[in-house]
Amino acid sequence: MNSNTFRMPAAVLLATGAVVLLTAPPASATGGTPAGGEGKSGAVVLRTGLDVGLLNKTVHVPLKATLNEVSAPAKAEKTALTVTLDGVEGNRPVTVLRADVATSRATADKTKAEAEANLAKARVHVPGLPLLSLIEVEKVTSKAVCEAGKKPVADANVLGTVTALGKKVTLSAGGPTKVEVPGVGMVSLELSGTETTSTTAAAAALRLKVAVNPLNLNVAQVDGEIVLAEAHCESPKGSAPTTKTAGQPDVKTQTGTGTGGATAGSGTSTGSGGSGSGTTADANLAETGGGSLTPYITGGALTLLALGGGALFLTRRGKTQ
Repeated sequence: MNSNTFRMPAAVLLATGAVVLLTAPPASATGGTPAGGEGKSGAVVLRTGLDVGLLNKTVHVPLKATLNEVSAPAKAEKTALTVTLDGVEGNRPVTVLRADVATSRATADKTKAEAEANLAKARVHVPGLPLLSLIEVEKVTSKAVCEAGKKPVADANVLGTVTALGKKVTLSAGGPTKVEVPGVGMVSLELSGTETTSTTAAAAALRLKVAVNPLNLNVAQVDGEIVLAEAHCESPKGSAPTTKTAGQPDVKTQTGTGTGGATAGSGTSTGSGGSGSGTTADANLAETGGGSLTPYITGGALTLLALGGGALFLTRRGKTQ
């Protein structure tokens, strides 16, 4: 098992005033286009923003941590997260998350930005409740895809059994599901949130609003939010790639250049014979109806016309005599 360990001294955190639950809000779809033409994407397996109240002191210690948070291009595959808080559980590490699978991946280029997060066989704990899982899930996934020229897509799923505070729960898309255990506290679970705009997409498989009062291991209360499997992206600035059907020829507009003869399937071509510069004037004939041979053709036609007229006159004169 890999693990991330964070140590958060209470005195330092309180001195800096770091009591805000979430330093960065959960991913959301917002307008805007990234600079440089490339898309943007990011994913995180777990994000916590909790306020931990100590039993023997009137102080609150923030517990803010993330697991496998990546920005494109990157991926992460750690499966455990521990946090140490001064004054909590005898200053021993608190295992916030343990999972069989915890992966996140993000990619982005000038045609597409994509991110996904996956979590399987996961158990989430909070300080003061080392033996009772806040939540257990079989599998949660989130994915966001932003492709140039196409509408962004976001998808989130919670699969299999979900247990909160030791109770099996049935999640509903119609609103949050609340689980309350007397003497322990309450958890509110919100299922599969997604959001898209014309250029962005965001998804979060599961959000938990936590309010527990374990009164154990020097923890008086724990309040805040936990997010599982989060992904977001922004579309690239460039246009969508074009595709050609197999066997379909490219069609190009043909134009005359005034310097060569037009041939089928080609814009311009030059000949090797002829007078002057060695080029023919078919292209000009197609455009204007005239060219360098036009005076000679016209003169020959007039001569033939005159000769024919004279022959006809002599024939009729002979008949009258």
